[in-house]
Amino acid sequence: MRWIVLAAATLALAAPAAAEDGRLNWPLRPRPAVVRAFDAPAPNWQRGHRGVDLAGTAGQPVYAAVGGVVVFAGELAGRPVVSIAHPGGLRTSYEPVAAAVRVGARVEAGAAIGHLRVGHPGCAAAACLHWGAMWGPASRADYVDPLGLLAATSIRLKPLRGGLPSRP
Repeated sequence: MRWIVLAAATLALAAPAAAEDGRLNWPLRPRPAVVRAFDAPAPNWQRGHRGVDLAGTAGQPVYAAVGGVVVFAGELAGRPVVSIAHPGGLRTSYEPVAAAVRVGARVEAGAAIGHLRVGHPGCAAAACLHWGAMWGPASRADYVDPLGLLAATSIRLKPLRGGLPSRP
């Protein structure tokens, strides 16, 4: 029991992980407003919102949330997209973004990868960045909420069963 309390205290007091540790940074600066939240479909082949929409301005620089290799930079379904593969199997995607990088380029966390364009369907703001994250290859991807991967997201432990055990 003591080791559980010690582990929980260590995690609770630890500083937030940095982007170098695999945690993500915001792709727009300053920190943008979230216009539309992540809405994972169940099952994953149904309709849903597999990312978040962040309010921005046309022409605003878009930054790599964490370092990796550009695996796509171009038009996809009529929209300009940049996709980056990161160590560990994570991929992030950014749209609509006029790419300033080429496929195969290594990018560091915080590197400018392009500029935000107007025209993201369903966005209430004048310009929105659709920011997505997924684990694994695109054909079998597990989409995840990129906001949960941010370096500023605090980690909280929850009890496995109904709370702490009562004392006799």
